[in-house]
Amino acid sequence: MLEIGTQAPGFTLPDQNGQLHSLEDYRGQKVVLYFYPRDNTPGCTKQACSFGELYPQFREKGAVVLGVSKDSVASHKRFEEKYGLPFTLLSDTDKEVIQAYDVWKEKKNYGKVSMGVVRTTYLIDENGVIIKAFGKVKAADNPAQMLGEL
Repeated sequence: MLEIGTQAPGFTLPDQNGQLHSLEDYRGQKVVLYFYPRDNTPGCTKQACSFGELYPQFREKGAVVLGVSKDSVASHKRFEEKYGLPFTLLSDTDKEVIQAYDVWKEKKNYGKVSMGVVRTTYLIDENGVIIKAFGKVKAADNPAQMLGEL
């Protein structure tokens, strides 16, 4: 996980509509940048829907929510439409940003070891500095936790 107080790594990724987003685009706003393993899985769906429900409150506090996974743009589009998600989902199929933010880790599931995205959320301030970092977050609790941090 990246250190609090360090500059957040810059990136440019396509969203669920194929439009490019850079971290630099959000200067002057707080950014809740959350990394999740996969679209349409139970935990990831719970987390995304909860961020969606709370999204107006995030906006009231001057923050944007960006979800990142290695799923394709098309997968993100289906995920957004199925659950009516009001925030941006970014596609990192090359895992460059996932690796830059140190969330690609060895995971154990039922004794089987594999590599994957560890559910992690960063809060980035208006100047692009990481001010909070949470690793191995609980999907259902994370959105409310992040709203509390703002």
